[in-house]
Amino acid sequence: MTNNFANKLGQGGFGSVYKGKLRSGRIVAVKVLVMSKANRQDFINEVATIGRIHHVNVVRLVGFCVQGSKWALIYDFMPNGSLDKFIFLKEENNTFLSWERLYKVALGVGRGIEYLHQGCDMQILHFDIKPHNILLDEDFTPKVSNFGLAKLYSTNESMVSLTAARGTLGYIAPELFYKNIGGVSYKADVYSFGMLLMEMVGRRKNVNANAEHSSQIYFPSWIYDRYDQGDNIDLGDATEDEKKLVRKMVIVAL
Repeated sequence: MTNNFANKLGQGGFGSVYKGKLRSGRIVAVKVLVMSKANRQDFINEVATIGRIHHVNVVRLVGFCVQGSKWALIYDFMPNGSLDKFIFLKEENNTFLSWERLYKVALGVGRGIEYLHQGCDMQILHFDIKPHNILLDEDFTPKVSNFGLAKLYSTNESMVSLTAARGTLGYIAPELFYKNIGGVSYKADVYSFGMLLMEMVGRRKNVNANAEHSSQIYFPSWIYDRYDQGDNIDLGDATEDEKKLVRKMVIVAL
């Protein structure tokens, strides 16, 4: 199926992802987990949550394999990879998504998260919304992926119980750390979505110690000050309509 794992797409702490082809001709991504590192519960979470749902903005789980120490998850292949490639621009990859396209991606991610929270018979909280976990298909339709940290809750639970903070630094809602400011709910994902929007607008990590000016190190604070003072941000040759879209993204994020 993977031509003996010939085409490697990427690697993470969990294991490696390979390109594969089913007998039907369908192209898939095969995520092979290193079970000594990956928590078996993460694997079960992924199958249990994503296996029961189907939505245009959530990555599709095609199947899974458990054989001895070899555990693998099989997904639809996403030819454009993950969103971080397009917003954290590096010299060798300068594919620039238009503001209109980025706005559509933001809407799609929002719809995917809303579906997880309200569209299923269970409430699915993702707990790891970030650019790396948003995959893009051939038309740049975004798909929320990587449900290893996800938790299932009854839809009538407004507050949920967690024994420890989960997620990625920079995207984790404060209530996951500080119990005295309120309980944990679906809003933890909404907070992460706001941080994601900020990075899409800034086309940079929210925290950048190498920023030109000290005020720009933390992007959300800097952009809040700019808008609060009635200043616009420099968007190059963006049109007036595009500037409106960006402003809307920032205000929603804040």
